[in-house]
Amino acid sequence: MIVCICQRVSDRDIVRVVRDGARSFESVQIETGVAVRCGCCRDCAREVFDKACGEHGGRGHVAAEVLPVASCA
Repeated sequence: MIVCICQRVSDRDIVRVVRDGARSFESVQIETGVAVRCGCCRDCAREVFDKACGEHGGRGHVAAEVLPVASCA
């Protein structure tokens, strides 16, 4: 499923990045660009990230600075 329309990021992309070693949501954002433009996908992307961390031995909900999001207006 497509999670981020702006950057064309799928749930599989997020899972792949976690499987490859990303252990913070910020790392996933840097690697994929998810949730860095309008931010409408942030909640869904975060859920996919947390689930992937649980399935692939990650920590999920790692405290990290989240990249700023441009305004939708």
